[in-house]
Amino acid sequence: MTDATKRVLFWTPRILTIAFILFLGLFALDVFDEGYGFFGTIVALFMHLIPHMILTLILVVAWRREWVGGILFFGLGVFYILWAWGRFPLAAYVFISGPLFLVGILFLLNWTYRKELGEV
Repeated sequence: MTDATKRVLFWTPRILTIAFILFLGLFALDVFDEGYGFFGTIVALFMHLIPHMILTLILVVAWRREWVGGILFFGLGVFYILWAWGRFPLAAYVFISGPLFLVGILFLLNWTYRKELGEV
């Protein structure tokens, strides 16, 4: 495995997770159009950012324990499909669960090749 491949395999799931967390964070911005008032907006913003905080916590765990992150991200993708089934069009499941599955697989690959990757 070349050094470039090692770096790509190491950093891709981490960068994709950060990008996905930022993408989900954009959905929290709709609370500012609801007219809740100051404290209502703060509570609504907190509620909308719960998935953001959960994914950030999983990323912190996955940064060093790739196998745990791989299982958690994959499991989160399955959980979202089961929880939201029938509520949204198929594209919603693809755009939310798809990246979770991809990142989960990449973290599991990262764990599988950990000895080859060494310290990148």
